[in-house]
Amino acid sequence: MASTVTDGSRPGYGQLLRTPGAWTFLLPGFAARQPFAMLTISIVLLVQHTTGSYGKAGAVAAATGVSMALFAPQSGKLADRYGQRAVLLPGVVVHAASVSALTALALADAPLWALFAAAVPAGASVPQVGPMVRARWAARLDGSPLMPTAAAFESVTDEFTFVVGPVLATALCTGVHPAAGLVAEAGLTLVGGLLFAAQKRTQPPVLRATAGSGTGPRVSALSIPGVRVLVVAFLGIGSVFGGMQVSITAFSEQIGDPGVNGVLYGVFAAGNMLAGIACGAIAWKTGPLRRVVLGYTGLTLAASTLWAVDSVVLLAAVGLLVGLCIAPALIGGYTLVESLVPASARTEAFTWLTGAVALGQALAVTAAGQLTDAHGPAAGFTVPLIGTALALAVLVALRSRLAPRPGPDGTPGTGRIAARGTSGMDHRSPATVD
Repeated sequence: MASTVTDGSRPGYGQLLRTPGAWTFLLPGFAARQPFAMLTISIVLLVQHTTGSYGKAGAVAAATGVSMALFAPQSGKLADRYGQRAVLLPGVVVHAASVSALTALALADAPLWALFAAAVPAGASVPQVGPMVRARWAARLDGSPLMPTAAAFESVTDEFTFVVGPVLATALCTGVHPAAGLVAEAGLTLVGGLLFAAQKRTQPPVLRATAGSGTGPRVSALSIPGVRVLVVAFLGIGSVFGGMQVSITAFSEQIGDPGVNGVLYGVFAAGNMLAGIACGAIAWKTGPLRRVVLGYTGLTLAASTLWAVDSVVLLAAVGLLVGLCIAPALIGGYTLVESLVPASARTEAFTWLTGAVALGQALAVTAAGQLTDAHGPAAGFTVPLIGTALALAVLVALRSRLAPRPGPDGTPGTGRIAARGTSGMDHRSPATVD
C-alpha cells in the first residue's frame, strides 16, 4: 500500500530537512532532549550506589517518571498559551536545580523521603523538548504531506536518543563517578534548553482566542475524544518499553550472561529505528488511522510471543519484530494529532502522548518487576502483551473518534491529512513562522 520515495517530488527526509529554519531548532533540540533518556538510569545507578538497594533506586526513579507523566501535559498547555520560550526558560532552571538537589541528597545519604521530595520536582520539570519540536514541525508544515515524514524523523530521533542516552549515562556513572550521569543530565538540559528557547523565529505562534478572531474558545487537548483514545494507545506502547527493560535484564541474569542485556535491548531499539526510517521514506497511500490500527495489531501479535521465548537468538528476533511494529503505531498517532487538534493545543496534545508513554513505562516497570521476582522473566514478558492487548481493544472499539475534525467548510479534515489525496504529490512550500 505504499511506494518507496525515488524522486525529489515525493515527501522524503531530504525535502524535510530543507525546510527553512529547520536546523536552527533541530540541533539544539537534540541536545536538549538527550537528558530525557539519561535521567531514569542515572537515578537508579546513583541511588543504588548510595543505598545498596535496587528497590529504593527503582522507587525514586519511578516517582520521577510518574511526576513527569502527570505534569508534562500542563507544561504543554502553558507552552500553547504563552509560548514555548516562556515555559522553557524557567523550566530548565528548575529542573537543573532539582536534579542537583537530588544528587546532593543521595551523596549525603539522606533519608528516602528526602530523595522522593527532590525526585518529584525533577520529574515534573523535565523540559518537553520532543513535543515542542513536533509542534514546530506542525506549525511550519501545516497541511503538507511532509508532516508524516516529520513524525517519522522525530520517532527515529527519539529512539536514537534512547539508545545513546542510557549508554552515555552508564559510562559516566561507572567510569567517572556515580553522580556523573545526573550532573551531565542537568548540564545538558540547562545548556540545550536555553539554546533551544533562543530560537524564537521557529516558535509556533501563540493563538489567542479573541472575539471575532475566528479561532473560537481555547480548548484542552484532552477534551478531544481522539486524543484520549491515542493516550490509551500510547500507554500500551509504554508498557512495551517498561516490560522489555525489566524482563530482558532478568532474562540475561537468568541465563548467566548479564552482558547480553545491552545487545538484546539494542536490537529491540534498532528495530524501532529502522521502521521509523522506513516510514519516513515511503509515500503512503493509506491514511494514518489505518496505519495505527495495523501497526498496533502487529505489535500486539509480536508481544504475545515474548513470554514463550527461551533463547537469546529467538529473543533477539522477536525483540526486533516488536521494535519494527512500534514505529508505525507511534508515527501514525503523532501524525493524527495534526488532523484532530487545533494549532492552539498541539503542544499539549503531543505532551499528553509523550507523558502516556512515560506513565505506561513506569507502571510496566513496577508490574514486570513484581511478576519477575515472583515467577521469573517469562511472567514479566506478559506485561507488554497485556498492555498492548487492552490498548488495541480500546483503539479498535473507538477508532471512529480518530476521524479528522471538520474543516472550515464542514468537510472532514479539509486541508488536512484526510484531504490530501493518495499520492502525496500536492506539497506546498513551508511558510516561515516568526
